[in-house]
Formats: sequence, C-alpha cells, structure tokens
Amino acid sequence: METGKIIQIFAESGFMVDPGALDILKTGNSPELIQRVLRSIDSSVLVVEAEHIRNAPFATPEKAGTTSLKIPIVETPSMFSSGNSGQGDNTPQLLTVPSVTVLKDISNQSTCIGEYTDFVGYFKDRYTLLGDLLRKRISARPVESLNKRNMDTREPLSVIGMVLDKRTTANGHRLIEVEDSTGTIPVLVHKEKDKELFELAGSLLMDEVIGVTGTLSGDGSLMFANSIIRPDIPNTQKISLERENARGKAVFISDIHVGSKTFLEDAWLRFVDWLGDDIDYLIIAGDVVDGIGIFPGQDRELAILDIYQQYAKAAEYLNAVPKHIKMIISPGNHDAVRQAEPQPCFPERITRLFRSDITFVGNPAMVDIGSVKVLIYHGRSMDDIIAGTHGFSYGDPAKPMASMLRFRHLSPIYGGRVSIAPEKKDHFVIDPVPDILHCGHVHTVGVSRYKNVLTINSGTWQSQTEFQKRMNLQPMPAKATVVDLASMEYRINSFD
Repeated sequence: METGKIIQIFAESGFMVDPGALDILKTGNSPELIQRVLRSIDSSVLVVEAEHIRNAPFATPEKAGTTSLKIPIVETPSMFSSGNSGQGDNTPQLLTVPSVTVLKDISNQSTCIGEYTDFVGYFKDRYTLLGDLLRKRISARPVESLNKRNMDTREPLSVIGMVLDKRTTANGHRLIEVEDSTGTIPVLVHKEKDKELFELAGSLLMDEVIGVTGTLSGDGSLMFANSIIRPDIPNTQKISLERENARGKAVFISDIHVGSKTFLEDAWLRFVDWLGDDIDYLIIAGDVVDGIGIFPGQDRELAILDIYQQYAKAAEYLNAVPKHIKMIISPGNHDAVRQAEPQPCFPERITRLFRSDITFVGNPAMVDIGSVKVLIYHGRSMDDIIAGTHGFSYGDPAKPMASMLRFRHLSPIYGGRVSIAPEKKDHFVIDPVPDILHCGHVHTVGVSRYKNVLTINSGTWQSQTEFQKRMNLQPMPAKATVVDLASMEYRINSFD
C-alpha cells in the first residue's frame, strides 16, 4: 500500500503517523493490519508510533492465542549501509548521519523594542558592514570632507553612502542623493556620458549602500559620477576549502500552504513517496501553512480555519518524510511568527507537533549541510525589488535573487512591503557569501548561478489563488529542486 494512502486512512480517523510506524505498516502491507491497529489505539493518542503497532492485539488462524502482533523492527536507511562489509557478512554497517550546523540565525537573539535609537543603530550597522566591503575596492572619504579645495586639481574622489533619494532632472539626467554618517551629497549621472552607468543609476534602490567615484562641482555641492559600484560578491568568488569534502543530496522546496483549499495534497503525497535513500536533506524556505488573517477574505479560501490545526496537519505530512532525511524549516510571511523581519523560528507550541529531529531556524538563516553553506530567506523583499526594478517580474525570480547578491543584502528597501525590525545587527547583510541562496515567496521556480553561487527559488505546493488570478500571476506548483552537494549540479522534478 502506498505511503500516501496509509497516511490518509489514519488522518481520516484523526491520527498522525510516525515515520517508524509508517515503515512497519508499509512492510506489513495489509489493510486488515491497519484496521486492527486503528481499533486498538486510544482516542487520546495524537501520533501513532511503532510501539502502538507492535503492541496491537492480533490473532492469526494458526495461533489464535497470540496476544500481540509480531512484526520485525525496520531500521531506518540513515543508520545502515545498503551493502555488506564482506562476502557472506550480513552485519549492517553504520553510516555517518548527515549533519546540520546553524551558522546564522536571529532566533532567541532579538533585541529591538522599536525605539528611535534602534532604527539609528540598525542603519549604522548596515552602513558599517557594507561600507567595509566596499572599502576593499575603493578609498572613500567622508561626505563632510568634500569642499572647494578639491576643485583645484579636479582629481576624482570617492564616497560610500546609502541611497537617500533618486530622481530624474528636467534635462533627463539621474540625480542620486547619498548619505553617510557625516552628511549628504547629490550625485549627477549624465544621460549621454556613459549609457551603462546611466542605466545602473536608474536601477538603484532606496537604502542600498553604494560607492561612488567622481569629481565635484566648482562650489563642492554636487558630485559628477564617473562610476558607481555595489558591494557585490567577488568576480572570482572561490569555492571554499570545506566544499572539497561536500557530499550528499539536498531537496529545496517552499510555500507548502497547508490549510488552503488550493493546497495540492495529491502532488505532495507523490513527492513524499518519491523521497528515497539517496536524499539526505530537505530544506523548506517558509510558508509551511496558509495562516489566518494574512489578507482580507482569506477565510473563504481556507480548508482549515484554526492555525494550530493547520500546523498539526503540516506536521502529519512532514513527519511522514523518511526518517533518515534531515529537515530544515524556516518561516515565511504566512507563518505564525512575527511579521516583521528578521523572523525567529516557530515557537515551541508549534515545533512540538513535529518530529524532534527537525532543525527549525529563523528567516533569514545560514546553515551548513554536508560542508555546503546555504542561505535560506523566504524572499518577501522580492516584492519590493521587482516593483522597483525595470524589467523584473515574478516569472523570473533568478533576477531579483542575483540582485540580492550584488547588494550583498537580502532586503535593502526600508518602508516598502517588508516590515523590518530594527535589530542592533543587520541580519540581512550577506556575509559570508553562501554556496546556495534559497528563497521562495513568489510561487515560481527559477534556478540559476551568479558568480559561483547557486540561486534557487523553489516554487509552491499551492495552485493559483483568487488573489493571484486578480493579479494575473501564474504559479509553478509541485516542483522540487534536487542538488548534488558535491558537484552542485541540479535538477527540477515535477510532481503535478
């Protein structure tokens, strides 16, 4: 009997199934066995475990006096190798259990209370961190040091600042106002001097940190730009030494949206059935459930109206993932954590519904899996990046994700669609550079490479919603991206 069918039978009776119990039930492969187990379980049980099955009363025609079910214990694939150590030797061989190391995470580290000083400190930290990256490439001066004495030589000079404002002049030139901790200065980008520079100036986003090299006007009140640089990752971004030992395979998904009427349960069950011994990690970048009250009228689109019942159902689906697979789960804007980013991991009231070996992290978070650094970010800032950049669209998430790497920042715009909590440290700065950047949110699939960083947007497990229909947004559901961590080669599998 298929895994999905077994899960469905128990779910209809109000139970979730532990992966160990599921392995035994699949081995037994008997509808009668399942019915006898169901009749033997107390209604207070939430999760059916292997012990419930082994202790279930069961009588066979041959041994009518048997009082308990005799079923062999099934070892999980992560514990033993598939081969023998030698000819005729059937002793199972221990395998190294895949490890997960959390490198960066906001969880349990939030310090802000939303006062004015918090915002000042947050932006100072952003400027300092990104400014230090830019100073490796240019020698910059404080804005307050710019004065008329520089005009005698007309030699170029550089500043590093945050984009405070940008506009187009009456003559069609770009005027960018940049700010550092000492003052502000307008920067003029001439429309006919350098077409590439002019286009770059037009693509700048509010609050991103940039370096500008140019000359000053006669009175020192205006800079004429010769070049603009972003922090970016190095052109010769090297593969880390740790990557030489990378191994295993990881599956990347996001936006499951359990609880929605448009959740694709059949596709999800096919996906879980597909997961096999060759998969070591499953990374989920947010929106595990559809949530409650996320947008007006959402209740009309929900199949489950209680948030904790949504998570209980999600736990049922995820607890059925083969036990040898290490799961990492980060929240999104539909999940039951604070909406302001960075978001902490799920609270204990939710995590206790899931099996204990899952690693729950905040949003964003950086983890090490198999000696590969993965930066997980749900990706809500793509709403702002796409809206603010000509030529970007939800259908091609690789472009805004590459921009994040150029910004060296996951969410540069303050005051847009993303609500940003003013922490003392800017957790959105991308440092160190990851091997993989994994996002979701936009419900479309896009996998690409930017300067040796693999960028993955993993789609959704939800069909088109009413809101998406009104916005003419076409999701790409029921896809999973599989990455070989040793070679960084990938494939996209479809389960629709």
